[in-house]
Amino acid sequence: MEETKTFADFAISEEILQAIGDMGFEEPTPIQVMAIPQILDGKDVTGQAQTGTGKTAAFGIPIIERLDPDNKNVQALVLSPTRELAIQTAEEFSRLMKYKKGLNVVPIYGGQPIDRQLRALKGNVQVVIGTPGRVIDHIKRGTLHLDSIKMFILDEADQMLDMGFRDDIEDIFRDTPKDRQTILFSATMPQPILEITRRFQHDPHFLKITRKELTVPQIEQTYIEVRERDKLEALCRTLDINNPELALVFCNTKRTVDDLMSRMQARGYFVEALHGDMKQQQRDRVMARFRAGTIEVLIATDVAARGIDVDDVDIVFNYDVPQDVEYYVHRIGRTARAGRAGKSVTFVAPREIYKLRDIQRYAKIQIAKTPLPTLDDVAEMKQQIFLDKVRDIMAAGNLETYLPLVEQLLETETETDSESTAEVTSIQVAAALLKMHLDSGKNASQSEDIKPLQPSASISETFTPGTVESSGAEAGMVRFRISLGKNQQIRPKDIVGAFAGECDIPGSSIGRIDLYNNYSYVDVPLEHANLVLEVMGSKTIRGQELEISIAAPRTAEEEEHERDRDKGGDRRGGSSGGYRSGGSSYGNRGGSSSSGGDRRGGSSGGYRSGGSSYGNRGGSTGGSNYRGGDRSSGSGDRRSFSRGSSGPAAPRRDSGHGFYGRD
Repeated sequence: MEETKTFADFAISEEILQAIGDMGFEEPTPIQVMAIPQILDGKDVTGQAQTGTGKTAAFGIPIIERLDPDNKNVQALVLSPTRELAIQTAEEFSRLMKYKKGLNVVPIYGGQPIDRQLRALKGNVQVVIGTPGRVIDHIKRGTLHLDSIKMFILDEADQMLDMGFRDDIEDIFRDTPKDRQTILFSATMPQPILEITRRFQHDPHFLKITRKELTVPQIEQTYIEVRERDKLEALCRTLDINNPELALVFCNTKRTVDDLMSRMQARGYFVEALHGDMKQQQRDRVMARFRAGTIEVLIATDVAARGIDVDDVDIVFNYDVPQDVEYYVHRIGRTARAGRAGKSVTFVAPREIYKLRDIQRYAKIQIAKTPLPTLDDVAEMKQQIFLDKVRDIMAAGNLETYLPLVEQLLETETETDSESTAEVTSIQVAAALLKMHLDSGKNASQSEDIKPLQPSASISETFTPGTVESSGAEAGMVRFRISLGKNQQIRPKDIVGAFAGECDIPGSSIGRIDLYNNYSYVDVPLEHANLVLEVMGSKTIRGQELEISIAAPRTAEEEEHERDRDKGGDRRGGSSGGYRSGGSSYGNRGGSSSSGGDRRGGSSGGYRSGGSSYGNRGGSTGGSNYRGGDRSSGSGDRRSFSRGSSGPAAPRRDSGHGFYGRD
């Protein structure tokens, strides 16, 4: 980026600048540079930005700046596809509001007792952040009034449409004032998103980062997939394995830089920090020590590192995946200078893997995955490094000063052990000296075990016999078994919503779902399998903990049950299969339905149970107020519990999970 902007360049208050400083951010990301001035001016904005690019602050900062603290009504409404994103967004708003007096934000979502939300909404609340279903619920109850809304924001709009919220979103739009400011952010811009901008925005400004051609240094680039809490241990092990003379470690925030520095110093590493809060004199002193080799590791933010001009940096570590592809290129360009070889290692938490893929796609590079070094690997490398140093010292000579000490040690030990038949040799003396050095080495007593991610290698690279190959999924998919089923009141939409929301993957990518009494099968694309297995093992669906594993081959009883269900009945779903219970099927992936029985749902399929219908915008059935079934448009996978008229038979919209149409 040619021109460097700071947050102080925007027309925002000192209170927000102070809050941004507390959060550790030094400069705005590209999407923030483009969006903040437009939103501050009151213009409608449609921004295309991926998760992790700073888009929450891109709309959060100007929205908070435009709020009137003397007006106690709801002035801004933010719609999020999942309760997790709603909570995260509310937390970020709360941090940005830290020094703004009289402003409050409330998240509303399924899975939380509604009476708590009712009490919160009765207070002075200027910003409401919620999932579409729960927002609709409060509107119907009369506990959320939108007549004072000045700003309406759709976050992750494409994911909301993908999860079937389009009808709810349009209903909410109709309840807001016509003169509102409408802000929409989406990772992609499919036709339905453009249709929403056409219908509900006024002369919107379309924002998209135009990326210049990037020249990527020809260095060895690798990444290690590791949990966030294990990144410190992974960094220390990788440092010990590579044994660099000079190393740079990049973090996204000043707070992370300071925290990492103190923790590494506690482990015995010679490290210093460099970030924007330091005075120029401090920076110069740190840089002088780094160039001189007095400190071997420099931890820095992207902004502070722009002044680094050191030719012999051996390796660059990305402790955090950078928020922008250009940051990544600038970071790794700090090594491999002046014709030297260079290396970069990026530590990637499971939820950051998509940011890394964006970097690879935009920069047109391949970053190889490497395994995390084990403690045995580190110990072996330390021994080898020490032995190499010993060989170099012996080759250099000039040992005459020390030979008498060794001879004295041998004579003393021989006299002490004169009654023993064993004689102390020079080999034993050397071994004792080696033990003293290696056992007291840096980091020796502080290394931690790291539980390997499941699976430890990428599923696409390593096939575990009896799991991936024989899981029963179609090509390009992996079938998982979860420990929840019909007896736990689990429905297909709960599973799709949980997987999509928790793992940040498109709901439409999830394939066939088979429900049994106490467990279920779910098909997930191969590229998402690692993430799903890691993330979902610690999550709940409708408040119930689950266990997840790659499915084993089906039992004979399951196969017989499947054949019996396939003989007839009401069949819905795509060619790739779907949810089957009581003769009906639920298919996410579209395609033609198989022959036999009543056919509904067209290309999208549907689910029907107990009089309610779940599918692609059909008419109401069986006394339920949710539409589904017969009015298939064939326009793709909508799969929504669409909102119909209220009535005594209408199911509640607080299912306990907060996902997928009814939250």
